[in-house]
Amino acid sequence: MDLRHLRYFVAVAEERSFLRASERLHISQPPLSTQIKDLERTVGATLFERSSRGVNLTSAGTVFYAEAVAILARLEHAKITVSRVAHGEQGNLKLGFVAYADYSVLPSTLCHFKNQFPSIDVQLHQLDADAQLRELEAENIDIGMTTAPVDGSRLAFTTLHEEGLVLAVPESRRFTAQSNATSLEDFSRERFIMTPRSAAPGLHDLAIAFCKEVGFVPMVSQYANHLQTVIGLVSSGLGVALVPKSMQNYQRSGVSYLLPKERSPQLRLGLCHREQDQNPVVQTFLKCAKELATSNKKSTRELVYS
Repeated sequence: MDLRHLRYFVAVAEERSFLRASERLHISQPPLSTQIKDLERTVGATLFERSSRGVNLTSAGTVFYAEAVAILARLEHAKITVSRVAHGEQGNLKLGFVAYADYSVLPSTLCHFKNQFPSIDVQLHQLDADAQLRELEAENIDIGMTTAPVDGSRLAFTTLHEEGLVLAVPESRRFTAQSNATSLEDFSRERFIMTPRSAAPGLHDLAIAFCKEVGFVPMVSQYANHLQTVIGLVSSGLGVALVPKSMQNYQRSGVSYLLPKERSPQLRLGLCHREQDQNPVVQTFLKCAKELATSNKKSTRELVYS
């Protein structure tokens, strides 16, 4: 017995006629009758009652019909599922992300992706930049949402978002009286709170370079792995910090954000993945995220020039 027998049987059962079933299957009637007889010999039961008025299912045929329909339905479902997986429309994706991405592009990217591909399960893992690279190399995550630059011979990086740095300062200090376009140089004698280079090399190097560009080397009094912790330490009056502009979306009592009048270098946030990874779901996510980023940039340009 093969699937052809099942399809032929179902056609005859539903049409209640060998002639109509043969027309539906686009075969002649004699081969169809022969195949049904072969099927009945194989299962050891008469499946149809034949008469001049047509054919009807026997009791055994009724049971076999339900089973045949279920088998063919499962087969069709399997074909559709396999096709969707092969085309990156269904499956699982393990996505690492730096915490600050939650205040910039992560929510919109995930929303856009899930709206288009609801059958892909995205598992989120909050990891600092260094940990993401290790997990990518070990193939424990599929994609990392992190900051540039990215070191790794097998890794590729795609920029999704660029933004400058702002100053996070304690509200309890004199900074609140300053203009929202203050000079970074005015903070040259302040204590700075930073993320260590191991946790966020891109942000760490950019903040140091920005200070040096203005004319001083920051006095770092405290390091913290996560930007939320950095902001919390600022709110306690332990120092000031240079943080990505999107961190202004993280509202913490006791903290103000000031925009330096000097032109800030741009921090690049994007997607990191194994360069030779052919996982269809990875390719689908990369394409979807790039499309959204391109659309957002286009909208921003139109807004600026309108």
